[in-house]
Amino acid sequence: MLVRTLSGTPPKTKLPKGAIDTQMHAYLPGFPSLPGGPGLPAGDLPTPAQYLQFMHWIGIERVIVTQGNAQQRDNSNLNACLAEFGSIARGVCVIDSTTSDAELDRLSTAGNVGARIMDLPGGAVNLSELEAVDAKAASQDWMVAVQFDGSNILDHEARLAKLKSRWVFDHHGKFFSGVTPDSPQIAAVKRLIDRGKCWFKFAGVYESSKAGGPDYADVAAIAREIARYAPERIVWGTNWPHNLAREQADYPDDVALTDTVLGWFPNDAARQLALVKNPEELYGLSAQ
Repeated sequence: MLVRTLSGTPPKTKLPKGAIDTQMHAYLPGFPSLPGGPGLPAGDLPTPAQYLQFMHWIGIERVIVTQGNAQQRDNSNLNACLAEFGSIARGVCVIDSTTSDAELDRLSTAGNVGARIMDLPGGAVNLSELEAVDAKAASQDWMVAVQFDGSNILDHEARLAKLKSRWVFDHHGKFFSGVTPDSPQIAAVKRLIDRGKCWFKFAGVYESSKAGGPDYADVAAIAREIARYAPERIVWGTNWPHNLAREQADYPDDVALTDTVLGWFPNDAARQLALVKNPEELYGLSAQ
């Protein structure tokens, strides 16, 4: 059975005051998985109570809870988790072209500040609804989290450039075909960042790295280049509880992963931006 470590020796990298984890999922009993999704995570249900232990261990103070794919377009579990977390948490939910203004208002009241697009297997809403989701998010001053195979970003660049909302290119871009800092896909990311509404998220490196751990050298090269190019546009997330891990051997060492990924920033000032100021701006949070 998979068991998540929730405490121990903290990372060598000390997270700054007010640090925000912008990518994680949490689950409460009574909210089953729905058809079309990947099912609930393996092992014990990763609850808000578990994550509170985890965040204390790693040094996180605030959190963005993302709707998990298991519940597809039903945000009930997410909203319940936000209520459980209280003021330290905000949510990124799932909406689509049919979501009413009244439901958007209800989701905002529950603590949601963003909407999710995931154009990969198991995702609830894909790029076909990008413009509709963007328009509804913009009406609430939400952000949009966009996840797809970044190898194809040139096919989507024109649409992404027109988004009204602040948005983040998720999970290190998930360049499944492999790219280098000099690839045209990375030039496209830079162009989108330069337009003023795009951020880039460091999270879930193991989901797209071909080189693998512990160094993830291929993704590290991309991460370092974008952090050098636009330190004011990077956010970071733990990707807890690492939903792709179905066996204990596949579950990452969270301390090692934190130290590795935060080591891709050039200095403490860049880490301060990525863990505090940048996510405050992207997610519309109060400054600390």
